[in-house]
Amino acid sequence: MNIYRVTMKKLRVFIILFFLGSLIGFSQQINQEKTSDFWQNVRFGGGIGLSFGDGFFSGTLAPSAIYEFNPFVATGVGLNLTYNKRENLYKSTILGGSLITLFTVIPQAQLSAEFEQLNVDRNFDAQYVSNEDDNYWYSALFLGAGYRTGNVIFGIRYDVLYDEDKSIYAEPWIPFVRVFF
Repeated sequence: MNIYRVTMKKLRVFIILFFLGSLIGFSQQINQEKTSDFWQNVRFGGGIGLSFGDGFFSGTLAPSAIYEFNPFVATGVGLNLTYNKRENLYKSTILGGSLITLFTVIPQAQLSAEFEQLNVDRNFDAQYVSNEDDNYWYSALFLGAGYRTGNVIFGIRYDVLYDEDKSIYAEPWIPFVRVFF
């Protein structure tokens, strides 16, 4: 009888540990599935820009990431770092971020809404220009439309908050190429 009680206690402990182990293993499997589902819907992309001419240089690095909720809607964030220099005139550093939402109407057509907030720091060459240095925040709200082919979208966007005196863009209409992997 004593051996029976000891064996039953060991069996109960074994059953409890077995079920706890199974629950822990099952819960980890569920968490891995959720994690992998999340990352399967994340796309990375961005842009690189270089422009140079007689005494002028501009370089931009703009990484971004989006999450595709379904085949029709995606949203994400982006960063923007731009450096401009015009010899004997100014240097500017632009740093900011953006929030973007993409709507795929049909597989070939995509609409977008993007809010961008940038800090602009312009330093003028006092020897040649009488302007004072600038440091300000600039907000842009872009509404756009593009043609989608695979991971690449070609289109145009319009800044509805465009301010000719403060914008870092020459015009409110801006063509774009987006690539997401």
